[in-house]
Amino acid sequence: MTKTLEKLKAGLDVIPSDVVWYLSDLGVFLGRQQLFYAQSPQKLESLRNHALVESAVSSNRIEGIEVDGRRAGTLVFGNAPAANRDEEEVRGYRRALGWIHTDAGRIDFSQATIQKLHGLARGEIWDAGRYKDRDGDIVERYENGETRVRFRTVSASRTPESMSALVRLWQESTGERRIPGLIGLAATNLDFLCIHPFRDGNGRVSRLIWLLQCYHLGYEVGRFISLERIIEQNRDRYYETLEQSSHGWHEGTHDPWPYIRFVLFVLKEAYREFETRVNLMAEPRGAKTAKVISVISQEPGTFTVSHLRAECPGVSVDMIRRILKDLQKEGKVRCQGRGRGARWIRTG
Repeated sequence: MTKTLEKLKAGLDVIPSDVVWYLSDLGVFLGRQQLFYAQSPQKLESLRNHALVESAVSSNRIEGIEVDGRRAGTLVFGNAPAANRDEEEVRGYRRALGWIHTDAGRIDFSQATIQKLHGLARGEIWDAGRYKDRDGDIVERYENGETRVRFRTVSASRTPESMSALVRLWQESTGERRIPGLIGLAATNLDFLCIHPFRDGNGRVSRLIWLLQCYHLGYEVGRFISLERIIEQNRDRYYETLEQSSHGWHEGTHDPWPYIRFVLFVLKEAYREFETRVNLMAEPRGAKTAKVISVISQEPGTFTVSHLRAECPGVSVDMIRRILKDLQKEGKVRCQGRGRGARWIRTG
C-alpha cells in the first residue's frame, strides 16, 4: 500500500500550478548551490555544525523529547554518557545524521537503510530497527483526557509488503522520471507516515529519509540548514497538512497536495535562509588569505594574478598582490616577468 506514489505514477493527479512554481524556484536554488560552495567554504563549516545541533534537538522535540539546551552541543559533538533516555535519542539521531551527511552517495534507499536509520535514531531499545509487531493507530489525546483516532495505519501483517512496495516505487520513479523528483520525495514521505511501519519513532525516521532523498536528488541544503528546525517552527502546519493529505489514503481518494506543498515550502525556506546567512556571515579572520594560499599550493605550474582572482571570488586584486609579495619575501613564490600579465611560480 503506497497510495500516493501509485496515484502519481498512474498520472491520476495533475500537478497544481503553485506546485510547479515551487519546483521552478527550487531548481533555481539548486543551480546556485555550487556557487556558494565555491565562494564561501569557511563560512559553511560553522553552518554545518549549527545545523547538526538544531536538527538533532528539533526532530526529537517535535515528538515531545526534550533535553537541556546547555547539553545539546555536548550530546551532538561530545562523548560524555547520556544522562537519560531523551539524551540517548538525541545522540542517536545525531549518529543517523552523521551517517547520511558522510555517506549519502553510497547509501541506497532500501528497507535495510530505513531500518538502520530507525535503529540509530532509537538507540538501545528492544525494537530498534524492527517493524511493528502489532497494529497501532495514530491517536490524538486531549487535555481533558478524551482521545480520537487521527489515522488508522497499515496493519502490522501488511507492513513489510507495503514497505517493499514503497521502496520499489521510489526506485522506479527516479529511474523513469515520470514524476518530478521532489514530488516523488514528498509522496514517499507521506506514504511512509501513513504506513507507520515502526512502533515508535516514525516521524524522526521520516525526516531522516527526507534528508537522504534530498541528497540523492542533489539538494544538499540540509547539510547547512536544519530542515527539522523549520518543520518544528511550522509544526501546526505540518500536522494540519499531514492530516488533510492522509484523509482517504487507504481508499486512494486522498489529496496529497497539501502535504507535498508543505515539503516544498520547507525546502524553499531552507534555501532562502542558506543564501541569506552565507551572505551575511562575516568571513573568518584570515580566511581570504588561507583561500589564496590554498589555491597557490595546488598550482602545478605557473599562474597569474588574474587566475588567482578567478579562483578566489571575493578576494580583491590588491589583497592577492599583497599575499604574493609576502610569499615572495618568504621564498615560496617567484615572479617571472613584469606587468599585469606577469606569471608566478611556486618555489617552496
